Amino acid sequence: MADEHPINDNEQSAGFDPSESFPYEDPEAIVETKKPKTLKTRLWSITKLLLKIGATGLLLYYVLSKISFDKVKGLVAQSNPWWMVAAIIAYFISIIISSFRLLSFFKSIGLHIGWKFNLRLYMLGIFYNLCLPGGIGGDGYKIYLLNKRYKQPAKKVFWAILFDRLSGFWAIGFITVVLIIFLPQLKIPIVLAWSVFIVGTAVYYFVAYKFFKDYVTHFWEAHAKAIGVQAFQVLAILLVMIGLNFEGKFAPYLSAFLASSMAAVVPFSIGGLGFREFIFKYVVTDIFHSDGELAVVLSLSFYVISAIVALLGVYYVFRDDKLEEA
Repeated sequence: MADEHPINDNEQSAGFDPSESFPYEDPEAIVETKKPKTLKTRLWSITKLLLKIGATGLLLYYVLSKISFDKVKGLVAQSNPWWMVAAIIAYFISIIISSFRLLSFFKSIGLHIGWKFNLRLYMLGIFYNLCLPGGIGGDGYKIYLLNKRYKQPAKKVFWAILFDRLSGFWAIGFITVVLIIFLPQLKIPIVLAWSVFIVGTAVYYFVAYKFFKDYVTHFWEAHAKAIGVQAFQVLAILLVMIGLNFEGKFAPYLSAFLASSMAAVVPFSIGGLGFREFIFKYVVTDIFHSDGELAVVLSLSFYVISAIVALLGVYYVFRDDKLEEA
């Protein structure tokens, strides 16, 4: 395709070093994954996986032990599955926008790849991140493949992916500030909330411009897309709530969802499972004094939705020729 070409050495500029979680791994180690692993490395990988499985199991056990299963069954029994389908569509749209957001950061470092290839690689990445907790993960695979294919320094791709994640945090902050007006129980003056957000944004942009200038060429374009990503994910939760025939106040659950989304990137569990439910329920019950069972149902529903969409990426695991086609 006309808009896909390898990056020449003279098109590259200096970068630094940092996956649907943050890219925690060393980028230089990622591009050397074909080298034989030592026994120590293998043991550490197995240990990390076991720790994640253990943390996920413990968190889920704790959360589920604090709710009424009869009430949960009642919520699910009265739900309308068509609203769940609508929520899946909304989430899938957020993933498409998210792939274009990442493409903006790639363009900033001179990495010009076609949108079709980027979308397919993104779908494969979220499958790896959510469904394969071991190994280098989806973002690590992107770093490896783009380094191999386009000779783009791993550290530059690493930081482009990191800024992609940071833009997501910024968008969560933006939508949270918008929701504060509907959360009088927090007793946070709306002027104060907006002031803190604006000052924080200014500092964030200044640091990015001062120290990571290569990554700010399409900075505001990417962050506008980040708002679109989070808005459609909030819409997905809203649609699930409508499907559950919820008639109360939506804002506490939406803000709890945003808080759990930020917490879920911490690599303590598998795909955020367990940790997201813990934060979601804690915010809903302990801060807003609302329905904990509904919080758990919403959180698990979102995990199921994200897993369904992520499974679309498995196609490119078995048909990597289709990934290459793009």
